[in-house]
Amino acid sequence: MQSPLFGYTEAQTQDRYALQNPHMLRVALTGHDDVLARKGSMVAYQGMIEFDGEYRTHGQAYAQAYTGEGLDLMRCSGQGTVYLANLAQHVHVVDVDHDGLTVDSAYVLALDSALHWEPVAVDSQSAISSTGSYSLRISGRGKVALMTSGQPLMLQVTPEKYAYADADAVVAWSSSLRVQMQAQTSSSSVWRRRGNTGEGWELSFAGNGYVLVQPSEMLPPQGAQIGQGLMAQYGLGAQGAHGQNQGNIWTN
Repeated sequence: MQSPLFGYTEAQTQDRYALQNPHMLRVALTGHDDVLARKGSMVAYQGMIEFDGEYRTHGQAYAQAYTGEGLDLMRCSGQGTVYLANLAQHVHVVDVDHDGLTVDSAYVLALDSALHWEPVAVDSQSAISSTGSYSLRISGRGKVALMTSGQPLMLQVTPEKYAYADADAVVAWSSSLRVQMQAQTSSSSVWRRRGNTGEGWELSFAGNGYVLVQPSEMLPPQGAQIGQGLMAQYGLGAQGAHGQNQGNIWTN
């Protein structure tokens, strides 16, 4: 049997986290340190690997129900290799240190079980942004695998150089940064879905750190069918653009 497909054999590396290709993560398990992965993200494995639902405390479950931010994870344990992916999105491995990482939970593929996470409020003068006013802060020391729709942009932020990004395109940022949600225009048109310019809400970042931005937004293109009713026209609720896009490429 011969085929160019044999050029896509498993990555030969001793690293615990390694990219099998731009869209698939390879995690090596030695029987000591488990990895927590997005539910349903396993595409293949070799060796003696067990998959269990990750227990969430009452506080974690309540926080996710209240804020909309949380992680639905499975615990991968044992000895062997597990391959993780989600909708062929680009995968990126990040080392979390004492500065911490703040991320939209929809873009987390996997993380070390020793890391801690909790919902945090994003400073905002309004609560109608389609991204919501909460994100997930991950702290401790370990690795996190993030996902983006397409190749992302990493912006450096310094005290002399602020950064601004569309709230729907921001994936993650250094927890040390000061963040504020704001409208790109002060006119009443911003209350219509993304206004007349196709742009609406943005996040501003100040301090020292980095911001990860993907070349895609959570909402569909302007003019897409988004449902009926007043809330839908604002992009809110189950009939809004955000609700309609649950489970597709814009939110996973």
